[in-house]
Amino acid sequence: MKQLTTLAVTTLTLALVVAGCGSKSTATDASPKAAAEGSKAPTASAAATAPVKTKKIIVGTGTQFPNVAFLDKDGKLTGYDIELVKELDKRLPEYEFEFKTMDFANLLLSLETNKIDFVAHEIEKNKEREQKYLFNNEPYAYWKTKVIVAKDNTTVKSIDDLKGKKALTTATSAEATLLENYNKAHDNAIKIVYQSGAANDLVNQLTTGRADGALGADFLLPLVDPQSKLKAIGPIIEEAEVRFLFRKNDKDGQELADKIDAALKAVKADGTLSKLSTQWLGGDFTKKEDTK
Repeated sequence: MKQLTTLAVTTLTLALVVAGCGSKSTATDASPKAAAEGSKAPTASAAATAPVKTKKIIVGTGTQFPNVAFLDKDGKLTGYDIELVKELDKRLPEYEFEFKTMDFANLLLSLETNKIDFVAHEIEKNKEREQKYLFNNEPYAYWKTKVIVAKDNTTVKSIDDLKGKKALTTATSAEATLLENYNKAHDNAIKIVYQSGAANDLVNQLTTGRADGALGADFLLPLVDPQSKLKAIGPIIEEAEVRFLFRKNDKDGQELADKIDAALKAVKADGTLSKLSTQWLGGDFTKKEDTK
């Protein structure tokens, strides 16, 4: 019998999560409430045969990305990415997935140093990451990134209007890469502020004027800004695919990615992925043509 569990880590720093990037997680105890995610009983036919030998896979994620990877009121790790990984685990009897939570900024390093086997944290595929890491083939979400500002901000209408102003982001995030690339082409025109803070703090940072703007995905605002104090403005900066991240040039990692792709196709085909997206993200962001 396989059981999906959550490992605890002691990383206590917070990291801002804005569109596909990172979020800070707090350490969690591997208690029945926070860790035990339910066991999978074998079918009648499987019970009649020898038990399947499983390989434990450590999945890196966070706990402060609202509705994606977070702790609910009972301390249970849940959200879109979490519940999707659990669903994939059910469909891959040869593996046993176990979560390990940490600060987003530590996820990539943990992957590189073999502390985790893949990352599930709304990771956007981009060319910078492709140079260092392996992505699976099947996207499980699609994002459109825009500039986010306070609702009463009338001076910033596009990323160009952030020149000379402060833009909030998280180190190693896809949004940080977009801002850094913009600065390379525009003589460091934007003052990039790297913050370790919960995604929810984005509202406070922008409404108090401590930062002038940020970059974020189209589905993000309703999750972190239920009172609608912020707005997404200007043209789309980037359209991105969200995938799982693995070590590059790793035979076992490639095999795992291929099997996850096969399971993902099944999750898409039977409508489970769309249901999870609607439940947790407030809409179906699993089809490219459905993003807004």
